[in-house]
Amino acid sequence: MSQLPLAHRVGNARRSFFERGSTPVGIVSDTILQSWQRCLRGGLLVDAQPDVEPLPQARLRELRERQQRLWRLARPELDGLAADIAATGSIVLLTDEEGWVLDAEGSPGFLDKAGRVALMPGVRWDETTVGTNAIGTAIVEGRSVEVRGGEHYFAPHSILTCSATPIFDPYGQRVGVLDISGDARQQHLHARVLARQAVAHIEHRYFEEGLADCELVRLHHDRALLGTAREGILGFRNGKLVAANRAGLALFGLDHGDIGRAPYAALFDGPLARMHDDGALIDRQGRALHGQLQEGTRASAPHRAHPTASMRPATPRPTPAPAIVDDRPLFDEAQHRALERACRVLDAQLPVLLQGETGTGKEVFARELHRRSARADRPFVAVNCAALPEGLIEAELFGYEEGAFTGARRSGSTGLLRQAQGGVLFLDEIGDMPLALQPRLLRVLQERTLSPLGGGKPVQLDFALICATHRDLDHAMAAGEFRSDLFYRIADHRVALPSLRNLSDRSAMVQGLWQRLGQGRRLDAPSAAALAAYTWPGNVRQLSACLRTLVALSEPGEVIALASLPDYVREAPVAVPVAMASGLQAMTLAAMREAVAAADGNVSEAARALGISRSTLYRRLGVSG
Repeated sequence: MSQLPLAHRVGNARRSFFERGSTPVGIVSDTILQSWQRCLRGGLLVDAQPDVEPLPQARLRELRERQQRLWRLARPELDGLAADIAATGSIVLLTDEEGWVLDAEGSPGFLDKAGRVALMPGVRWDETTVGTNAIGTAIVEGRSVEVRGGEHYFAPHSILTCSATPIFDPYGQRVGVLDISGDARQQHLHARVLARQAVAHIEHRYFEEGLADCELVRLHHDRALLGTAREGILGFRNGKLVAANRAGLALFGLDHGDIGRAPYAALFDGPLARMHDDGALIDRQGRALHGQLQEGTRASAPHRAHPTASMRPATPRPTPAPAIVDDRPLFDEAQHRALERACRVLDAQLPVLLQGETGTGKEVFARELHRRSARADRPFVAVNCAALPEGLIEAELFGYEEGAFTGARRSGSTGLLRQAQGGVLFLDEIGDMPLALQPRLLRVLQERTLSPLGGGKPVQLDFALICATHRDLDHAMAAGEFRSDLFYRIADHRVALPSLRNLSDRSAMVQGLWQRLGQGRRLDAPSAAALAAYTWPGNVRQLSACLRTLVALSEPGEVIALASLPDYVREAPVAVPVAMASGLQAMTLAAMREAVAAADGNVSEAARALGISRSTLYRRLGVSG
């Protein structure tokens, strides 16, 4: 994206889009561009004044009464945020699931200023009413969204910079949005992470009262995080996942759409009772997750509070016993050799760099490397550098002292690097780390010490380092997007993970994964052949997701026929290897184009098949295609 100041860049993009009718790809984010396009298609006139009037007080009271539970659970976060951000001239807002603003608190001066553009209780801030804005666009996207200054659709809203995060109930239904808004002339580097943290606490509170006739599992890789908003919570009824928080879904790469569909047996290896016996469950990737069981409330009193909810083990409902198989389907002979070599390098205190396309199993490889290493009994801390905003990465990685910035926790934060002390730090998508942050990471890796943000005594670090990327870092260095000195610090040993379409025997991979996931089902010969013939542009991640879906939509003992396979597999031509272009970037783009073609141009369907977000697909093909 252009390095021009934000106001100039957005001004250029607006002129290009609204005056010349062209598509300013790479000038503003895909999220903003797609929102502008939706608003334009919806008939919103960019030069018009948004026609909004706040609800009468009686209607607003009725609206708040209907949302009483959401308001009650969000109240502690609203109070805390309002106090912390008032000094920055910012406000925090709570809306319902449709974008109706229920409450707004914070800086009195900015509350007045926001009121002049109707950002106030009783006004609906959805896209169809007020155009591109953080609240409305977060509702459409179903995820955190930041909209700054002129990125808003209507010009009067350019005085705002807003960061919004949707709030979901345990059953995956959107119940509201939390938004932090401030003056667009100021930087609000941490607003997005503060909104996310607040929403995590709100969503966690939805489980405090228990769920009707539901077995709740609270779990995490790190025992110390059990009982906090970072623990994963999964609810099962009749052997099926019926409730979950965001952290629980993230542990398994699921999203809210998988609630009500994913079976217990597709997530865990062994019965739920094992949590009582061992204090841990083993998931289908072989990872141990520590946790506790909580008995569900009776259906007749689903909202009764249980401040000291019982942690006695719940009796598990029967689940099919999974077949016990070895790990050869995930790691063939060549990968076993690669693991052995990489383990020797890691144990010698040298960094390992994993390179491979999206979905080739870089994190699975890294976790297995940790399991085989001399640090297997110490922490494994994974950080997705591409998933964190630039302003958040520094605070999350290096930690901060009390008062380091507005909204910082009063006790400070140790940071992820220190959480990996004695163990393994896994920096996923290192190639997408902001260029401005790379020198500080380089210094930490060179000196093995860090100083938290806001000062504090330097801390000596001890961790083994694994990095991963889907990018061609040689190309990125040549383009000035990745520092060569950092590259040579992290790339002492490189491991290239093969794409699924280039495996000489895809049928062995299909059959091996099906043994792990099939739960007593059987693939007939035509369906097995079709699965092996498909090129799987999303690699093992896409194949695994496809097989898990086949299990979810069938019964134990059933024979899976060709007609049960997804259309994109059944209707695909016989697999032809994709021409090898220069580097991983070209291979990734080729796979994305192939997925779009297989989906007949439907980008949403292609993104689902690849296991990536729609915006990522737009960005990669829009910039390079």
